[in-house]
Amino acid sequence: MRSAAIFLGLIGLGFAGIILLGYPAWLLVSPLLGDEKFSRIASRVGMLIVLVGFVFVARHTKVSDRQSLGFDLPAREFTREVVVAFLLGSLLMLPAIGTMLLFGLRTLQPGVALGIPDLLVLLSVGVTSGLTIAFIEETFLRGAMQTAITRESGAALAIGLTSVLYAAFHFVSGKYRVAPAEIGPGSGLDMLAVVLKGFTEPARIVDSFLCLTAVGVLLGIVRALTGNIAACIGLHAGWVMVIYVLRKITIPNPDSSAAWLLGDYDGFIGWLVLAWTPVIGWILYRWYGRRKMGTFLFSGTGK
Repeated sequence: MRSAAIFLGLIGLGFAGIILLGYPAWLLVSPLLGDEKFSRIASRVGMLIVLVGFVFVARHTKVSDRQSLGFDLPAREFTREVVVAFLLGSLLMLPAIGTMLLFGLRTLQPGVALGIPDLLVLLSVGVTSGLTIAFIEETFLRGAMQTAITRESGAALAIGLTSVLYAAFHFVSGKYRVAPAEIGPGSGLDMLAVVLKGFTEPARIVDSFLCLTAVGVLLGIVRALTGNIAACIGLHAGWVMVIYVLRKITIPNPDSSAAWLLGDYDGFIGWLVLAWTPVIGWILYRWYGRRKMGTFLFSGTGK
């Protein structure tokens, strides 16, 4: 548990940076950049602290090498695995999407343009966003953190902890708006109160949280089965891309009797997707499972 505490402490240090350094950073930067939003500057401070701290934490926990981070495949093979997983992940979303459309849970966005050029733009943005998000999150969670905890406590605990943290990351959001005249030393704390507000309403996010935790478990198992994070990046990016495109061209239908199956978090991730997760997991295990589950669940290695 020591490694888990270290990584959680790093995240806490990022939050502390927002509280303590957000306002001084805004005072320093805003005159140079003009009317720069406090939330943007403060969040960058937090991310910079986590980024710099990650380098030291990775070295301290001995996961700074390519193999520990899950990048030990040759570049061409790594890229191929990412692409294959991206396509696989995108296809595995189709049953859930088909169910949503079949039962009228989501309907076409009024006035949405579905021409080929528009779809290509949506796809390109979705792919870029998906790959960026997946690279960052998978390197931190399934790369460094899962490896460190696995070596100490076994893969089962590592997968469980990183999956819960993966789910929690999705609810650290919210737009903090404040007039320049009202910004002060306490603005960083006020900002955190806004971005962490989702956790004060557990009943509202429980479906999405459980679903995201289950998805995190799938990614953790794929990491343990393959010994690298190429497939994790591809799957994660494919899912992000599909959700991005679907949310751009459709909207939730509140009049549907089954509207409760879609989570309030994003109008997509909820009980319905959670119900499909075991099916997706079975397919992924059949695809990537080249060894029995018992060989890694309580082992002390990351592979």
